[in-house]
Amino acid sequence: MDTFVVVGGDAAGMSAASKAKRDDPDLDVVVFERGEWVSYGACGLPYYVKGEIQSLTDLVSVTPEEFREERDIDLRTGHDVVAIDPDDRTVTARNDDGEVVQTYDHLLVATGAAAVTPPIAGLDREGVYTLGSMADGKDLREYVGRAREHRDLQQPDRGPACQFLETCTGPVGVVGGGYIGVEMAEALAANDFEVHLFQRGGRILKSFSEATSEAVLDHLDEQDVAVYLHAEVEELAGGERVEAVVTAEERVPVEMVLVGTGVRPRTALAEEAGIELGETGAIATDAYCETNLPNVYAAGDCAEADHVVTGDPVHVPLALTANRRGRAVGQTVAGERTEGGGVAGTAAVKAFDVEAARTGILDHETARAAGFDPLTRTIDANSRAGYYPEGGTVRVTLTVDRPSGRVLGGSLVSEYGEGAVHRSHALVGAVTEGVTVADLANYDLAYAPPFNTTWDPVLTAAKVVEGER
Repeated sequence: MDTFVVVGGDAAGMSAASKAKRDDPDLDVVVFERGEWVSYGACGLPYYVKGEIQSLTDLVSVTPEEFREERDIDLRTGHDVVAIDPDDRTVTARNDDGEVVQTYDHLLVATGAAAVTPPIAGLDREGVYTLGSMADGKDLREYVGRAREHRDLQQPDRGPACQFLETCTGPVGVVGGGYIGVEMAEALAANDFEVHLFQRGGRILKSFSEATSEAVLDHLDEQDVAVYLHAEVEELAGGERVEAVVTAEERVPVEMVLVGTGVRPRTALAEEAGIELGETGAIATDAYCETNLPNVYAAGDCAEADHVVTGDPVHVPLALTANRRGRAVGQTVAGERTEGGGVAGTAAVKAFDVEAARTGILDHETARAAGFDPLTRTIDANSRAGYYPEGGTVRVTLTVDRPSGRVLGGSLVSEYGEGAVHRSHALVGAVTEGVTVADLANYDLAYAPPFNTTWDPVLTAAKVVEGER
């Protein structure tokens, strides 16, 4: 009987294990996970910190017990894999009882990604958090909970009483203006913290279009979130605890700091085993998620995937990519060779009362490097029929290749509930299938007054861009 070993028990790893066992019940499936949590939705952590989700266990899709008892998967939590020997086809893991050595016929490396540690002095001070794990989410939720319990402990001479962690209720800093930074700004502001967000570049959500980024930035300002652009943080100053965020321009007093400057693939284990990395720094794989070593696969946030527009390897650490490619590995190991599929970098974010989505290639420099001549236009359109008593505005940005008309990417933003995210699905199809903007303008999208206008904003944007080519 063959043995399929998985290193890493989150999205890619457990999707692969479950699919392989389902398709081949006789396969021996062993999963090593160094923590205690598996198959959880890390994307939900900001909403748990905010208080919209009441329990960490609500973020768990399938419990360890269910994997063991119902799916017959040998899941070993609390096991940290420290070595892979591709010659002997073994992995070595450590737990509280010592080391175990497990042989494999097929191996999946699904070690995920870790929070980036930027070169900022003072990261080790108390009151500095990241949000890369369930444990991080628990710590932040406890901080927010303690603060809410002590709202009445105010010192008239200096504002909130923050000598001790349990009484901190005042200004907080968020370093990083990406998904986590924006979502956590909302989560903290919703709990009555004074939020200061620091972004070293010239705009937040830089993977979105400039028009989308500007719309979200304007809304953060309306929500009294202080955003500092071109503000590279040099130090998180203080004594034992953090007391201020220091940039080249100013020193902003804070009582807590969340550092959300992105993630990096965890690749040390793979590198030591001779598994090759790609240009992105993540593990290089072929179309079937196989590495340079035979019967050794990589999927999820530690691995590359090919972009559907450029064909080049990219590192896109997002949940669907991990789940889909992990599932493909499981199907391959069970006997049906399956490609992992390309990615378009599709993503969405909610910021207070605004929602935004993006897909494909929006950056002109990236498009030109791939051989395209990009043209970008942005339009504003009603989200619903003009005579309908409700509705708002959808801002659509389209980027196309001027000579061919091929749709390269899109970015949308609207009031929350007015359809920017759901409308992006049409653009994902256009980007993935390589259709022209003229084809997109002829998409037969659904129409009814409560949902959109006769000419959906996506169709209107396509007509405008096609007319300017």
